[in-house]
Amino acid sequence: MYGQLVQRYQQYVFTLVLRFTDNREDAEEISQDIFVKAYRSLADFRGDSKFSTWLYTIVRTSCITFLRKKKLDTTSIDNERTLTTLENRESSFSANLVEQKSRHAMVNDAIRLLSPDDAQLITLFYKGEQSLEEIGKIMHYDPNTIKVKLHRARHRLKEKMEKYFSYEVKDIFTPDGAH
Repeated sequence: MYGQLVQRYQQYVFTLVLRFTDNREDAEEISQDIFVKAYRSLADFRGDSKFSTWLYTIVRTSCITFLRKKKLDTTSIDNERTLTTLENRESSFSANLVEQKSRHAMVNDAIRLLSPDDAQLITLFYKGEQSLEEIGKIMHYDPNTIKVKLHRARHRLKEKMEKYFSYEVKDIFTPDGAH
């Protein structure tokens, strides 16, 4: 049963954890801990929501606990220091742009440039395939608010992709790369 749990949700959990930590080694360690916690807590799953929504709660709690222990800055996007950190990420990201080869990597890199809330929304909706209602439960918002926030997050993601991946984005939306 534990093996099935890991096999089915391994990529989902790892992708979410990586969004929180932005460090592959930490994400692998945290992901392992999450599966142990989930397995031990299976009896607590009541079926009120999708299993992945319940699992996401464990992911989020585990990541926040980990970040607090590492004393990382988990302030909101409005904080000036956080904005400076994001600008630094954007600058270093531009230097590595040439190395990006796949569309999947490009989208993941663009998501990393978003605020934590925007990245969480995009990840839950597209990668986690969560409904607006499920995301609302996770983030403690009304589904209509989530719909608006998701629309705005998609817009910001598009802006990041156009700014940092203009050539690649053109190839994606133009048939056969013709201009």
